[in-house]
Amino acid sequence: MCGIAGVFSVGVSTAERSSIARDMAAELIHRGPDDAGSISLGSVALGFRRLAFNDLTNGNQPYLSPDGEIVSVCNGEIFNHREIRSSLAGRGHRFRTTCDTEVLIPLYREYGTELTAHLDGQFGFALYDSVADRLLLARDHAGIVPLFYTVVGDELIFGSEVKAILRHPSVARRVDLRGLDQILSLPGLVSPRTMFEGIHSLRPGERLIADRSGIRTERYWDLDYPQQADAAPRLEGQAADDALEAHAERAAGLLESAVESRLLADVPVGMYLSGGLDSSMIGALMARARPGHAWPSFSAVFPDRDFDEGEAQRLVAGKLGTAHHEVPVRDSELADWLHTMVRHAECPVRESYNVCSLLLSRTVRNSDTRAVLSGEGADELFGGYPGYRFDAAGLSGSRTRGLDAHLEREASLRMWGTQLFYENDHIAAQEFRRELYSDDLSDSLDSFSVTGQRLVDPERLIGRHPLHQRSYLDFHLRLADHLLGDHGDRMALAHGVELRFPFLARDVVDFATTVPPELMLYGAQEKAVLRRAAAGLVPAEILSRPKYGFRAQTSSHLLAAGADWFEELIAPSTVRRQGYFNPAAVSELARRQREGRHRVHAHLDTDYLMVIATFALFVEEFELPCLG
Repeated sequence: MCGIAGVFSVGVSTAERSSIARDMAAELIHRGPDDAGSISLGSVALGFRRLAFNDLTNGNQPYLSPDGEIVSVCNGEIFNHREIRSSLAGRGHRFRTTCDTEVLIPLYREYGTELTAHLDGQFGFALYDSVADRLLLARDHAGIVPLFYTVVGDELIFGSEVKAILRHPSVARRVDLRGLDQILSLPGLVSPRTMFEGIHSLRPGERLIADRSGIRTERYWDLDYPQQADAAPRLEGQAADDALEAHAERAAGLLESAVESRLLADVPVGMYLSGGLDSSMIGALMARARPGHAWPSFSAVFPDRDFDEGEAQRLVAGKLGTAHHEVPVRDSELADWLHTMVRHAECPVRESYNVCSLLLSRTVRNSDTRAVLSGEGADELFGGYPGYRFDAAGLSGSRTRGLDAHLEREASLRMWGTQLFYENDHIAAQEFRRELYSDDLSDSLDSFSVTGQRLVDPERLIGRHPLHQRSYLDFHLRLADHLLGDHGDRMALAHGVELRFPFLARDVVDFATTVPPELMLYGAQEKAVLRRAAAGLVPAEILSRPKYGFRAQTSSHLLAAGADWFEELIAPSTVRRQGYFNPAAVSELARRQREGRHRVHAHLDTDYLMVIATFALFVEEFELPCLG
């Protein structure tokens, strides 16, 4: 990974813009501590920070075409670059480095803005064509790599992180209330929304084109499940078991290739081990790819047994023969690192486990490892969360009746374009948030509430099987901007570490959409296809282990421990001064938890107090206006 930043305006080129682009990129030095570059060409000025992985001596960016007409900067990795390079060389293109991202300009020469169809990787790139006076921005299909932008006057301003955009002198700082309501209502932010009003995120699988005709965005890829009416007849008995075996064999082969391609680097590579099936399977495939090699592995451990998975992690590390590193996460680490975490996440969060990720990436960097493979993405694509079992058993659905049920159906139509239940009764939750917000925000809640937002493409949900609908929503609402974004990319790159995700290789994702719904939970087992594929690869104890999602200290835990620093963040004086929440409602919520009348469950409950505490840090860190 790296960091990119830039400013574009049709027909305008100034020395001042070049200086601003370099300053913007300087905000991203943590993403790219190894080198820097900048360029001004035609209407664009670009800045770049490099985190070197391939061709360590020659790979600094920007890349300029031999004729000087096209320039590009890219944050990320193109994992199929060797195949692309070979094909392009056969068409007469020449290369000066062995870096993967050098293929972008010749690919653009061949395919124009459709070059994204040929890429398997994780990337956010900018490419400028001075002849057409056209800027192309693109984000990878799964949203592993971020790319943000805003328009101020006649300038399009963009960067790998929002803090680079905020460095531009013309960009104002305001809280996006729609983004705040998303974090209180959903697993996290959903592109194109950010926590900064007027600053947008490119969606996964989206590109932006800016030229003389204006600025437009278009999706070049999206997760696409078959219509339920077109599905094959339901499989049963031996036919189902044979189908499961065939799908498991296919999954294993695709994942083996995905792991192999993600091990390619001129720097040390390691793995994260959570103690669960997904990371264990990735680790086992890494061990198979390099027999006898002691890959470095990294795990978070907790003194509190409610959170700790150290026993399972050590079991896997021992079986794989890794050089294992345990990273203790205590309450004191939360106090020391929460502010840093919010700065890098660029948003408030519902869980404290981002701090665990931050501590893990620091340990990775200190060990001289530079890239880490992770099992993220398996749960969303192969049916790994409890909600899939509830859907399969017909147990999901609103708990409301009468008028409330009617309102829930209307909200569902507004949010998803079709009637389906996802996670919460959203109207009921909205009424709770109405009490939680300050008086001014409560009065205007209907104008920014998540229940009035269209969050995904309804055409990808309508007519699909319920398990596929859930998978699509998990992919976009839980994975892309939260688990891969504030929890993944930002926490890893805070210490100059790159995360790689074999389960999110394009062919693995496309294959996942072909798995029949009944095989996702075959035999009432979550991720049945992956469990069958992992048989013989991972220890039997891990295969039979129930789903144990990664969790960390909640607000209930911190209040019970008497964490003064946390109490200060949710204190009436802090809440009143900032003016976004109701001090009395926040105090009552805290009182109920202190008295044991409510204890936040790390997975089943929304930790409102954690959001409020980290929002207080967010407002402070980014010097956002207070309403109090």
